[in-house]
Amino acid sequence: MELKSLKAVTEGLLFASGEEGLSKKQLSNVLQVDEATVQLVIDELKYDYDDEQRGLTIMQSADYFHLTTKPEHASYFERLVQTPTSSRLSQAALETLAIIAYKQPITRTEIEEIRGVNSDGPVNTLLSRTLIQEAGRKETSGRPILFATTKQFLTFFGLTSLEELPPLPEELIEDNIEEEVDLFFSK
Repeated sequence: MELKSLKAVTEGLLFASGEEGLSKKQLSNVLQVDEATVQLVIDELKYDYDDEQRGLTIMQSADYFHLTTKPEHASYFERLVQTPTSSRLSQAALETLAIIAYKQPITRTEIEEIRGVNSDGPVNTLLSRTLIQEAGRKETSGRPILFATTKQFLTFFGLTSLEELPPLPEELIEDNIEEEVDLFFSK
């Protein structure tokens, strides 16, 4: 593999390794080159980052190399972290979250019965954003997973407890009771 390709692959490997970084030996094994070549590749990448006034650099701590942002740009990263970001949820995710918040713990099937559509996507989105979590299993056949909201949910919506959720409109409660009564007597 030529130097240009080795540099590109090494850069990708360092990026993918994240905070853990990679040792010279690990890079040597993955790239299938000797450690002297790894050092040459690292030196070339460091030169590229320094010479071209780029936003990244390679840091070495102990025997590990890390791809990091440049320390002189720290104030910009601090501002980025302090800037509120848009974290909008889709209508389907909001509907699903509302159902879980008011009916928790609840199974995916129960959510889908209320929504009337498949809720795999919204549930997965809410799980990935840590707004909901698995809260055990229901003691029925198949033992489906129960979902409930998280502390992150409370923080996201500025609540200190679930008791602060706004009450459901009366007509929704009455309609729901009437539907349940109809279902009960239709059996």
